[in-house]
Amino acid sequence: MLLPVVVVFIVVFALALLAVSVGQKYLDTRRKGQVVDMLHTASGDEDISVSNLLKEIDSDKPVGLKRLLVSLQFSKHAEEQIQQAGLTWTANRLMTAMALMVIPGFLLGLWLDVIGLATPVVLGLFFGSIPYLIVRSKRKKRLATLEEQFPEALDFLARSMRAGHAFSISLEMLGGEMADPLGQEFRALFNEQNLGAPIDIALRNFGMRVPLLDVRFFTSSVLLQKQTGGNLSEILSRLAYIIRERFRLKGQVKAASAHGRLTATILTVLPVATMCCLLFVAPGYLQGMAEDSDGKYLIGGAIVAQLLGNYFIKKIIDIKV
Repeated sequence: MLLPVVVVFIVVFALALLAVSVGQKYLDTRRKGQVVDMLHTASGDEDISVSNLLKEIDSDKPVGLKRLLVSLQFSKHAEEQIQQAGLTWTANRLMTAMALMVIPGFLLGLWLDVIGLATPVVLGLFFGSIPYLIVRSKRKKRLATLEEQFPEALDFLARSMRAGHAFSISLEMLGGEMADPLGQEFRALFNEQNLGAPIDIALRNFGMRVPLLDVRFFTSSVLLQKQTGGNLSEILSRLAYIIRERFRLKGQVKAASAHGRLTATILTVLPVATMCCLLFVAPGYLQGMAEDSDGKYLIGGAIVAQLLGNYFIKKIIDIKV
């Protein structure tokens, strides 16, 4: 009678030990995952594997294409643009895409042969700039979204601090509640501070990742309050109100300058569309001008004048608020 009791006790004890070990392993895995997520977020979602770290330590000097990019200071600029656009590209990948896009542009220019050798050169440069323009476009859209979300984030921080939470806890709550992309940036800010970075360094990196005037106001307010004291929740509430008023004024300016923007678009697109239609309807109509030596200079002057006109119109209607 004693033997079955001992067997049952041993089985139950073994199952309990197994459950405890499985639970402990699950908790350890979860903690490791949280730390990895924090490191990924704080480092800009970069791969921080041991192999990559060894490669970075092993290669003191850049080589090949990377050395050329560093010498031209394009690598740092491209990485900043890519990071601010929220993309996972690298400077090498962007430069490779730009180089590959030059080839179809050059071939298309050789096939058209409108103004001699200048046609493939111009089209090659235009096609090569397309990947960079895509990055700039995505960066502009993402920064616009961040700017729209920022007043709500400041109100959230102010309410959280009025409720008695510390600033770091409010950042953690904001990172979890706010939608991306701003939530991702605040998670990076909290994780960087939580991993031991001083608040001024973490805020400076936050301002570099989100290069907005409102973010500079926010970082300056937090650092100034840290040095001199004061009610930070009230400061953030007033800052959110000022940003919303600036948005309202910006909308009024945008409505007032709509006529100028439409004029710039029409004056830019109309000559190009007219030329394309003439090339399609009457291919020989512009051929004589393209073959004449003076006609080539006129075409080149028209293109330069078109670009300058568009640039100056954009500058006139670009009103900073």
